[in-house]
Amino acid sequence: VQLQASGGGLVQPGGSLTLSCAASGSIRSINGMGWYRQAPGKQREWVASITSGGASNYKGSVKGRFIISRDNAKNTVYLQMNTLEPEDTAAYYCNAYIVRLLDRAPTNYWGQGTLVTVSS
Repeated sequence: VQLQASGGGLVQPGGSLTLSCAASGSIRSINGMGWYRQAPGKQREWVASITSGGASNYKGSVKGRFIISRDNAKNTVYLQMNTLEPEDTAAYYCNAYIVRLLDRAPTNYWGQGTLVTVSS
């Protein structure tokens, strides 16, 4: 099982970007999925999460600007980021609790980081 993140890049302040993260492998089901970020010189922090039923939560500073969603048929989670600010510059990591085919309990998986740079 692996998570593959994509969609990072350079964007001007006020711009938008959408990240994707697809899970692949021997998957029975996926529980919660989420996004974290790590800015240079700082610790990794939680950004947003979404349950298998679609309930979402957001870090205060991104609420109203970011939207997390998922496509359960594609085992994919998205992060639509609007009105981006320089403070949003970071490597973004996806995270998911995945139940593998031969397992009954979920295992936590991380995707590789995708870099988002907000700069003029």
